[in-house]
Amino acid sequence: MLRKTTTILLLSLISINLWAAKPRNNYVQFRTEFGVFIIKLYNETPLHRDNFLKLVKDDFYDDLLFHRVIEQFMIQGGDPDSRNAAPGARLGEGSLDYTIDAEFRDSLFHKKGALAAARDNNPEKASSASQFYIVHGKTFTDEELDRLEENRLEGRKIPDFQRAVYKTLGGVPHLDQNYTVFGEVVEGIEIIDQIAALPTDDFDRPMVDQKMELNVLRRGEVRRLERKLKGSQ
Repeated sequence: MLRKTTTILLLSLISINLWAAKPRNNYVQFRTEFGVFIIKLYNETPLHRDNFLKLVKDDFYDDLLFHRVIEQFMIQGGDPDSRNAAPGARLGEGSLDYTIDAEFRDSLFHKKGALAAARDNNPEKASSASQFYIVHGKTFTDEELDRLEENRLEGRKIPDFQRAVYKTLGGVPHLDQNYTVFGEVVEGIEIIDQIAALPTDDFDRPMVDQKMELNVLRRGEVRRLERKLKGSQ
């Protein structure tokens, strides 16, 4: 009887410790006019991950706009000047007073739903501290990818595993190895489609402001999400 009780206690302690353990992955919820989508941040890009998490926790992004929207390309936000921006004002030049070193990884690429860091034309390809975009993209044929390699990638070959994704899910392959990809949409990809389809002005700003509100998912929320995602695979 004592042995059985001890075993039960040990199992209970293990369960408690597992529940209390910090999740391996970080997720950020985006709340928009069209609903909610969730992004997983990549551990392979720790500089971008940690910077983004800090800004989200500091409520930096709340009430900023998706200020640049191009269907079959991407939706962009994070310009600090977009908060309370006047209607029709041109946006996209706002920034914080630092940059993030590029973190290019062959396994992380511009598939549909990828989260990537915007940047200016600095030679180091360092990222904006706050501006980001989410890939909308389009699908490609092998012939289109071949032409892309020759004309826009200067002969750089797109790996076969990426080709398969670009031909089915879609994306924006010519941005690979030029802008750091540091996350991806894991739930609510249809929200990206809806925002990308919005009417825009001559500077690609949506005619109706698209505000965002970001929150880091808590441990319990992460576990429920990961169980849900695993069950849908």
